[in-house]
Amino acid sequence: MGLKRDSTEDWSALAVALGRQLGTPLTLHRATTVSGGCIHHAWRLESSRGDLFAKSNRADRLALLEAEQEALHALHEDGSVRVPRPLATLVVDKTAWLILEYLPLAPLDQGTATQLGHALARLHSRQRERFGWAQDNFIGTTPQPNGFADGWVRFYREQRLGHQWQLAHRDGLTPILDPLQRLMAELDHFFTDYRPHPALLHGDLWGGNAATCAGEPVLFDPASYHGDREADLAMTELFGGFPPAFYAAYDAVLPRDPGYRVRRDLYNLYHVLNHHHLFGGGYGTQAGQMVQRLLAELR
Repeated sequence: MGLKRDSTEDWSALAVALGRQLGTPLTLHRATTVSGGCIHHAWRLESSRGDLFAKSNRADRLALLEAEQEALHALHEDGSVRVPRPLATLVVDKTAWLILEYLPLAPLDQGTATQLGHALARLHSRQRERFGWAQDNFIGTTPQPNGFADGWVRFYREQRLGHQWQLAHRDGLTPILDPLQRLMAELDHFFTDYRPHPALLHGDLWGGNAATCAGEPVLFDPASYHGDREADLAMTELFGGFPPAFYAAYDAVLPRDPGYRVRRDLYNLYHVLNHHHLFGGGYGTQAGQMVQRLLAELR
């Protein structure tokens, strides 16, 4: 019997190529589309190795999938919080693929939110060598520069806000350019009594990238690098936020610094600027308001 599927993909070629990468012959029995992200196509593959999860895109977008695989490898090896185990990236007939273990996911509840708070605090507690990452990656589809830096303020100024300033200039977001430059020049003000250490971050930790599997919290779709833990925490409060139990559990292990409430805007500004770059709309106005609030802290 041939492969049952709900698309016209050439699954036999994928099965052969994937079997070679995994070092064992593989048969695909069924491929079913999965709803979810807006960047890649997603699939549940029923195979002779059990169920697999796959993302596909054009071959010229392989770098996005490879970057995700690297981040998943780092989080999986750390072991503090569960992520889908990455298995392979490959290109077959002009289509790029990322293959992961398949995890049946459900929304976080109070219990798994508590577990996730504890797990993320453990992840953030471990000090890494330097700020940055061994390679650049992506936040959404936007390139994210990650060159290593000894100091966090320099890294965040040049490779996060500075990079978004360049994109805002290119996009014609003129009203924010001068205020954002003033903010970048005064970044040290926000770190007078706070010295972050390099921690492994998920990097894109909004509520849509967390779930539960069999009573255990799971994170996915990372954009990892070594940075200030507060950058992860800030994004958990953007676009809907996480359950209160998550924050109580995190603080029980690794309490947030009192200055976090101000720096939260500083870190989420990066993501709001990026959303303007990707989607336009009212994100530019929102970013401008955030910059003005942060500049008011300097007076």
